[in-house]
Amino acid sequence: MTRRPNVVWVTLDSVRLDHTSLGGYERDTTPNLARIANDGGGQATSNAISHATWTLPSTASILSGTYPSHHEVGFGSERLPESLRTVPELLREEGYHTIGVSRNSHLSDATDLSRGFEEFDWLASSTLLQAAGLKTTLKYLFNLRTHSAGYDLDTAKHSTPFLMNRLAKRRLDDAADGDEPLFCYLHYNEPHRPYYPPLPYLDRYTDELEMSTEEAAEFSMDVHYNLYEYVAEGCPFSEDEWGALVAMYDAEIRYTDEMIGRLFDYVQSLDLDDTVFVVTADHGELFGEHGMLAHKAVPHDGLVNVPLVVHGADFSFDSADLVQHADVMQTLVAGAGGDTDQFQGVDLREETRERAIVQRDPLETEPYLQYNPDFDVSRYHEPMLTAVRDTEWKFLYSDDGEDLYRLPDESTDVAADYPEVTAEFEAFTEEWLDGPGAPLGERSEAEFTDAMKQQLADLGYVE
Repeated sequence: MTRRPNVVWVTLDSVRLDHTSLGGYERDTTPNLARIANDGGGQATSNAISHATWTLPSTASILSGTYPSHHEVGFGSERLPESLRTVPELLREEGYHTIGVSRNSHLSDATDLSRGFEEFDWLASSTLLQAAGLKTTLKYLFNLRTHSAGYDLDTAKHSTPFLMNRLAKRRLDDAADGDEPLFCYLHYNEPHRPYYPPLPYLDRYTDELEMSTEEAAEFSMDVHYNLYEYVAEGCPFSEDEWGALVAMYDAEIRYTDEMIGRLFDYVQSLDLDDTVFVVTADHGELFGEHGMLAHKAVPHDGLVNVPLVVHGADFSFDSADLVQHADVMQTLVAGAGGDTDQFQGVDLREETRERAIVQRDPLETEPYLQYNPDFDVSRYHEPMLTAVRDTEWKFLYSDDGEDLYRLPDESTDVAADYPEVTAEFEAFTEEWLDGPGAPLGERSEAEFTDAMKQQLADLGYVE
């Protein structure tokens, strides 16, 4: 009989592995992720690689099991092609009850990535009362100083994992009473910039700073609102300013980890037999690598090497194995008896991935050049960029040319020193782009509401 486990999948936004306890970070930012991974049924890998460098294409890859240049979402298109079926659609055919809760407009009706969820909540300030209900909304407002920025009118400062947990628990409670297996997908926005943790966490990592905690938080907001200008100027931060930015980011991770730990414990307490609990991130974040901030321009490991914890699965992977999101989804769908013909991952019950592929859409240089006409854009690949990575090498390929890095060094291009390695990666990449990576050619635009546009503006996606 086909095993049909319940699946709770949590995607965090903008978490780089090397700022987590799983990645050996000096700060214990994710004790709960480590606890889940080290539990008897848990596992984690240090080589989970995202499919893309930002939320829209990455989420499309997670929920379709295909690569960005193939589905083209975020690569010239804003909506998932109708010919691709989503994971919740595939699992519904196997009798699953499907639930989605999203705090990001890129996972919404506008992009068609909500397709297949029987119950779907898109959470924003404008939908709070409708999605969360009066009781939860009042409880959130009462706890604004504990779980958010207090009574501040700047919506970009507010944190929502408390609300996400409340919505998830309510949906899970209802589902636990049914006879159907459950697929629950949750997208938490934190710690996406701006890095402004809830008030009790503001001073979590500021003891060694020369500036005050309040100054550090406001500096983080200033960088958020003026990110392109700071990058164009070469990120001219003092050591203390860098420390402030990272302290706020790490505190966001620490708070979100606490909330995910609570969610995990709640799921464990429910009458849901045989449950797989997944925690990962859609991408990481940059702090000066190649002169960049946030999730822009370069597929450095700080941006694409993400945490991945899987608890309760009937498959396993080694802690050093290369794994991508499509692999985990493909294995879960296949294990539930679902159709995986469109998937471009590997079944982790049968295969080990040899190379990971991550892609970046064409680079917009104008936002930097308008602040600094002398900004050196030549150091970046401007056309669509495909990076192929194994455990030793990372190869970057675009119409601008190729780069080869010998990991962990990602600052020295060694393509000329290793021509045979470069040629092998080049042949593989060109063949892959003509095959699995070839576009479906079904581009379409999303119709974001004003509320969705405001949410994207708060996150820095639109001006």
